[in-house]
Amino acid sequence: MGKPTGFMEYKREVSKEEEPKKRIKHFNEFHEHLPREEQQLQGARCMECGVPFCQAGMMICGMASGCPLHNLVPEWNDLVYHGNWQQAYNRLKKTNNFPEFTSRVCPALCEAACTCGLNGDPVSTKENEYAIIENAYAEGYAAANPPKVRTGKRVAVIGSGPSGLAAADQLNKRGHLVTVYERSDRVGGLLMYGIPNMKLEKRIVERKRKIMEEEGITFVTGVDVGRDIKADKLLHDFDRVILACGASNPRDIKAPGRDAKGIYFAVDFLKANTKSLLDSGFEDKQYVDTKDKHVIIIGGGDTGNDCVGTSIRHGAKSVTQIEMMPKAPDSRAENNPWPEWPKVCKTDYGQQEAIALYGHDPRIYESTVKEFVKDKDGNLKAVKIVKLAWEKDAATGRMNMKEVAGSEQELPADLVLIAAGFLGVQGYVAEAFGVELNERTNVKTGAGQYQTSKENVFVTGDMHRGQSLVVWAIREGREAARAVDESLMGYSNLVVQ
Repeated sequence: MGKPTGFMEYKREVSKEEEPKKRIKHFNEFHEHLPREEQQLQGARCMECGVPFCQAGMMICGMASGCPLHNLVPEWNDLVYHGNWQQAYNRLKKTNNFPEFTSRVCPALCEAACTCGLNGDPVSTKENEYAIIENAYAEGYAAANPPKVRTGKRVAVIGSGPSGLAAADQLNKRGHLVTVYERSDRVGGLLMYGIPNMKLEKRIVERKRKIMEEEGITFVTGVDVGRDIKADKLLHDFDRVILACGASNPRDIKAPGRDAKGIYFAVDFLKANTKSLLDSGFEDKQYVDTKDKHVIIIGGGDTGNDCVGTSIRHGAKSVTQIEMMPKAPDSRAENNPWPEWPKVCKTDYGQQEAIALYGHDPRIYESTVKEFVKDKDGNLKAVKIVKLAWEKDAATGRMNMKEVAGSEQELPADLVLIAAGFLGVQGYVAEAFGVELNERTNVKTGAGQYQTSKENVFVTGDMHRGQSLVVWAIREGREAARAVDESLMGYSNLVVQ
């Protein structure tokens, strides 16, 4: 511990954000990060606790507390403080394949469990992580480092999201020959097309892809396994196959008028937006335009917020976000103590922008859609919503949501984006490989295992655990890689945590 009193001497400092009314004019990242010297002082705030909950990654009351990757947070915070950036990078990469992604899009579970946050402000661990990885690229530490020995074993990874990339990266480091298949035209999965450019610029994904290629990984894009290429061929050509196709079935909203023109799934909206941006800077017009439209977004999570920010950047007349759940408290409730994940209200970048532009928070809580209202030509013109309230079922004791009589209201709507989450895997991939699904329509495995019901076929990521965070996907990819390596070699020296 380099500075025992650092947490008392230095205040928490994070990157400055561009003002909302300025940043909505572009689709670039909008943070101005601290100079290196100031960032090093943030490393000094780490207390190097006897029990570092920041790296625990354990489940408490059904929620993760600390980093699921078990990042060696106190170690590299201390190294940052001392200015030993190369060693900090080495310690960070020991547990995290892609800090360039997590330092931008992770909700910072490490900071929520930081001991400094118990009676003050947590260490700016996420910002320290960003500084470590970007410094590594600038200084050349993050350059390609191909394995010196090859095993001759061949592994196919189906899907290039964070889990598939993590599995590929680990297995390639072990010396196996890895080919990654991606059905889209670009590598990255949700990193490329599910997360908007202002949260994760796609040049960052491309930068890492190029390094992975230099290290020996082969990427095949525009190939939909199970349709464009048969599963039997991959099982014949490769020693092992890893399914990393995500939980890609969007949850729909069943209400009268659902067939109205102007209703889209959020995943399709966001993908079309990013693809048009990358292909032509929006000149091709191959995106869902929200200009001068009343936009209703159904869903209150990160994806819903991304839809808010994207709609505003295209010039929406108004944006409203419908959430079924009640507004969370602004600070921790007594029944939600540290180091549990704080169940508090989060106003993210998109909502901040809506407040700045329209003068109010776009969210309407405890509500659901009752009807999509169409005009005579079948176009969406309004959405009827109704308030919800929690009621206890006398027979079962369970709490259920009930509609509040007389609470209906009609909101003008030219466009609706459904951001209500995902329901398991797309069946054709599972059918192609003949793997069993569980009751949640994810690929079935034994508890804590990655081997499917089909010999030599493994699964990882959202396709295995259901919709989750990027950091969990990376952990799944690392664990699946170790399982594959053990099955190929009889043992594994791949580090999971």
